[in-house]
Amino acid sequence: MEADAPFKIRRSSPTHFLRALLDDSLTVFWGDWLDLQVRIPQVAASGLVSPLIYILAVGLGLGNSLDQVTQPAAGDSYLEFILPGMVALSSMVISFGGTTFSICGDRLFTKTFEEMLLYPVHPLALYLGKMLAGIVRGLMTATSVILVAILFTGRVWSFLNPLFLGLLVLNCAVFAGLGVIVGLNVKSLESVGLFNNFLIVPMSFLGGTFFDPATLPPLLKGIVYLLPLTYTTVGLRAAAYKPLSEFPWYSFPILLVVAIALAYVGAYQFSHQQD
Repeated sequence: MEADAPFKIRRSSPTHFLRALLDDSLTVFWGDWLDLQVRIPQVAASGLVSPLIYILAVGLGLGNSLDQVTQPAAGDSYLEFILPGMVALSSMVISFGGTTFSICGDRLFTKTFEEMLLYPVHPLALYLGKMLAGIVRGLMTATSVILVAILFTGRVWSFLNPLFLGLLVLNCAVFAGLGVIVGLNVKSLESVGLFNNFLIVPMSFLGGTFFDPATLPPLLKGIVYLLPLTYTTVGLRAAAYKPLSEFPWYSFPILLVVAIALAYVGAYQFSHQQD
């Protein structure tokens, strides 16, 4: 009994638990990072094609016509208006998709997922480790889009300020966490396609990327503001172009609450995962 006492004290210490949780999360993340680091150019470029198409076709093509008849709600042109949304969009797609396919590959093909479930770590550490890998994936692609945005606008500080980067990390955390949960539950790659078609694609167009949500009718505005991507897009746009007094500070707590809720669900899923 005396030999077990120190162990019980350490286990009951919040500081020890948090330190162990951090160490275990980084250990799980490191396993994904070893695989990810050899594919950095591929990951960074994988989510760049769609944003470039939108920038050229919508931002420059349609944008030149819109700039002649209207003034965007933020930025000096419609191209500048959509660029923060392109950053949010690319980070969402890669954080979600990369994390989902990574877990699906481990579960359904390489069959290495069962080994990870045997790790003597807290289920929350498994979730956080996988989520951190998703955040890194999303930030890699978002960095590529940010460089394109700086190239088109010449505004370096607009896209590299703390508010912009903080919201970007939170956005990656939300959708990487969602990718973890989806990856734990789908039974095939076809199921991943369904989630992508009915969740990610609609959010790409309804998340405020191409329009100002404030101009929508009340009913549509209520629907649009149910989407976490909307808070990221609106926040990034304000962080890039608007004064600090007009920044939507509510974006941070809302995205943080969503990320925490997903962490709770993800840890529960890991603790009850059978495969």
